[in-house]
Amino acid sequence: MSLETLYQSVRAEIGKVVFGQDEVVEFALAALFSSGHILLEGAPGVAKTLLARTIASTLNLEYRRLQMTPDLLPSDITGSSIYREDLHSFEFRRGPLFANFVLADEINRSSARTQSALLEAMQELGVTHDGVTHPLPDPFIVFATQNPIEQEGTYPLPLAQLDRFMFKVRVGYPSDEEERRIYLEHHATGGLSNPRTMGVNAVVTAEQIREARTIIRMTHIREEVAAYVQRLLSTTRHYDSLSVGASPRAGLMLLMGAKSLAQFAGRDFVTPDDVQAALIPALRHRVVLHPTAELEGATTDDVLTELLETVEVPR
Repeated sequence: MSLETLYQSVRAEIGKVVFGQDEVVEFALAALFSSGHILLEGAPGVAKTLLARTIASTLNLEYRRLQMTPDLLPSDITGSSIYREDLHSFEFRRGPLFANFVLADEINRSSARTQSALLEAMQELGVTHDGVTHPLPDPFIVFATQNPIEQEGTYPLPLAQLDRFMFKVRVGYPSDEEERRIYLEHHATGGLSNPRTMGVNAVVTAEQIREARTIIRMTHIREEVAAYVQRLLSTTRHYDSLSVGASPRAGLMLLMGAKSLAQFAGRDFVTPDDVQAALIPALRHRVVLHPTAELEGATTDDVLTELLETVEVPR
């Protein structure tokens, strides 16, 4: 099965439960198939958690949900030592983080210590306890959701921790037509939709994900496209409306996203259009607005859209 066919089969299953949200679904699957983690931001009730649960239901993988609350401790997610009376020694008991697909719900409600423990595991793909490193399962992916940071009871993620996420995708309200369909098809669930009982089938195995990641890594990048990415990122570092630009790691994440979009479209090479499509989700959480631009009401999305128009596109 080609990656394009696999992608379409997963989208078809997701479409049984989640209506619309095409961009969100596309980048969620791009992260899944290219070894990335994703941060979904939106107001409560716009199906962030439902989307993650639905994607998990299409996978033949172990799934765990972490409800990130202010009183959650790092050991609550990574695991802790327990004393074994029969062995007269301590044994490491693995926490819920040891799963293939982890949903960290409302990540910005947890304390900085717990956020750091989760994000360190995402970066290192392992948990160190009492000097012993325990590897996380392969594949391992984190879907994190967060409410907009201006809401009460939230702890904004620092820039260095946000950088662990391949994409930050904003989940907005559905269109009028999609909202009517939600009411027609979900009114009997009381907002408690279960993807499996609604006919979502597991269509992807761990081995297929590993194969997809190899295919995406091998996708061809022309020299002109790599130079285009370099010009885009260099521009973010000297742009008047930005006080912090994008790093080389951001460029690599942008290229991985562009390669995923190319493969989803059935191509084994990246075009400038792929780069432009992936740029805002890949960079919006990695750049910082200049205070003047912020006072004028600009957003990072506005600035990145404007920046795209200033950099010459290769033919």
